[in-house]
Amino acid sequence: MRKRLKGKSVDVEKDQTLENLLAQLQQSSDFTIFDLWTDKHLFYVGYYTSLIDVEILHRDVFPYIHRSQVDSIAQLPPVLPVEDLVMTSEVSQVQDRLLAGFIMIFNKNEEGKTLLLKASVERTRQVAAPEVEFSVVGPKESFVESLDTNLNLIRKRLPLPELIVNDVIVGKLSKTRVSILYIEGITNKENINTLTQRIKDLDIDQVNDSSYITQLIQDNHNSPFPQLIDTERPDRIAAALAEGKVALLVDGAPHGLIGPTNLVEFFSAFEDYFLNWIVASFFRIVRFFAVLFSILVTPLYVAVLTYHYELIPKDLVSALVISRSVIPLPPILEALVLELAIELLREAGARLPTKVGQTIGIVGGIVIGTASVEAGLTSNVLLIIVALAALASFTTPVYQMGNTIRLIRFPFLLLAHYIGLLGVAICFCFLLIHLLRLTSLGRPFLEPLYPPRLTDLKDAIIRLPISFQAKRPIQLQTEDTMRFNEDKAKERHDNKE
Repeated sequence: MRKRLKGKSVDVEKDQTLENLLAQLQQSSDFTIFDLWTDKHLFYVGYYTSLIDVEILHRDVFPYIHRSQVDSIAQLPPVLPVEDLVMTSEVSQVQDRLLAGFIMIFNKNEEGKTLLLKASVERTRQVAAPEVEFSVVGPKESFVESLDTNLNLIRKRLPLPELIVNDVIVGKLSKTRVSILYIEGITNKENINTLTQRIKDLDIDQVNDSSYITQLIQDNHNSPFPQLIDTERPDRIAAALAEGKVALLVDGAPHGLIGPTNLVEFFSAFEDYFLNWIVASFFRIVRFFAVLFSILVTPLYVAVLTYHYELIPKDLVSALVISRSVIPLPPILEALVLELAIELLREAGARLPTKVGQTIGIVGGIVIGTASVEAGLTSNVLLIIVALAALASFTTPVYQMGNTIRLIRFPFLLLAHYIGLLGVAICFCFLLIHLLRLTSLGRPFLEPLYPPRLTDLKDAIIRLPISFQAKRPIQLQTEDTMRFNEDKAKERHDNKE
């Protein structure tokens, strides 16, 4: 047991007695302890009312103790129909089990013996359809806040003994259970050891969600790019495990983490694998184009109108002149006003209740856009460009990457204002250098684009048919590189009479 004094962590004396522990626990109003009389002996029962299922206590404990003729604590385990029973003399173990939803039974005449039996209650929501990564085609199950339920959803999809789950307790105060998942014989041991060591090295008081873990174990803490995939879909984690990756689940978090990953995977929706490869490849290309459009279109507008008028086609010059003839603001301020208005609407819609947020987003966008054009603060051309850029940023399947795309537009805008297209090019070079240096669990973030992995390109910008993807990605360096026999996958055995 440890306490914190003036910001420092210090050990409590190891010889703490059960009486001292009970005195400390009874300071909390939801801890109760009472006498339990039998024909021969007096037992004491203690537990947290907020952590246990009282029905288990009255159904599986009290009746059997009263019926039995036990003379000591040691004789209780065979009598009670409870699966998880622990007999211990360690005070620290008593404390940990009580806080995990156990009931303690002891007798003052038998010092050093305490019986602990599990009666914890699970209060969590039911498995429902994904909200962030919703798909029209495919499974409609998402993770919940119960770790055991989430593990069940994954084991249901991967019913094999090689699926290993290693638990680590993280957080001095929260004692959060973190599970590391991988498939023995497929996953590279280096990836497993890297993730496990980073989790064990964490020194933090409290972990409320998997996002805490992401920020603490990612390779570059100063990068706006997510370096682990955050997903709420159990089918996506099951597919990643079968591919040779490592997954991370946190108790209390309705999302799981996948690593190592690369930039391309953040623009690949899991629904792509449920569609025809031609359709899926088209949608993927549209997403990549939408991201580039979202980042570059507004900076290019500012750069061209500020420095490079000669690049504007003659047929378009008149339309731009008319739209900006009454605008008193320079292009950069005009763009910033609209971009910030879009961000305000996004934040307002996200923080308000669902129905109100949708109304604010739609009505607010129409009212503010129309009013700003009629008031002469912004041009209608820029309003269309900013609206299309905002719409394009929503095509990113992973929410965290969408936030990054929203952020990096602003450095492009500022440099486009100061030095025109040269500024856009310089900002793009800095972005490319940053991505080249970025890693995920030690693996290059731009794979398979750089270093080039030609065989992995079959599931990068485009997705070739599944029958062409017999090998697992080279970047993962898996122990078993083959998924299936490619020749047999292409064979057709139609029965002909």
